[in-house]
Amino acid sequence: MPMIREMIVITQGLDGTPYIAPLGLTLDGEEWIAAPFKPSRTLDNLRAHPFFTASITDDVRVYAGCLTGRKDWPTAPTVKIAGSYLACAIAHQELEVVRVSEDEQRPRFHGRIVHSANHAAAPGFNRAQSAVIELAILTSRLHMLATEKVISEIAYLQIAISKTAGPSEEEAWGWLMERVADFYRN
Repeated sequence: MPMIREMIVITQGLDGTPYIAPLGLTLDGEEWIAAPFKPSRTLDNLRAHPFFTASITDDVRVYAGCLTGRKDWPTAPTVKIAGSYLACAIAHQELEVVRVSEDEQRPRFHGRIVHSANHAAAPGFNRAQSAVIELAILTSRLHMLATEKVISEIAYLQIAISKTAGPSEEEAWGWLMERVADFYRN
């Protein structure tokens, strides 16, 4: 199985505006593959500007925020590509798209790292942070999953939240649970 790392990906629109989105990147040899769904702004941006950054952060509110309409996170300018990375990143990588594998649902943009930087020590994730990231992924797929699956997954993830969450994780969890509730209300 390929390794997939959940990161915050920032792409640029034609006007240079950064677009922040959580995305699982797949490692393939020396390349990281970004596979945004059709349609998406990340996909449009990668087609227009074939560069992106991958930020690693321990602030899970960014993941939850991006899925709940809270996308205004501070960024910092990149070093080797035209773009930006997440200002609260522990580390970031700047990638150039070297080839695209077209796909009906999720084209794959193969990125080559042109610059990598560490900004702070990585404290590691607690279980609540991992649970928020899992709920963020689940939330992004609500339209594809059976209700029973969603309910059982949330019940399991809730255990980690109740045992290990701090204020940031509780806030992120709350944002995502509102999104889930809104989805099933509509």
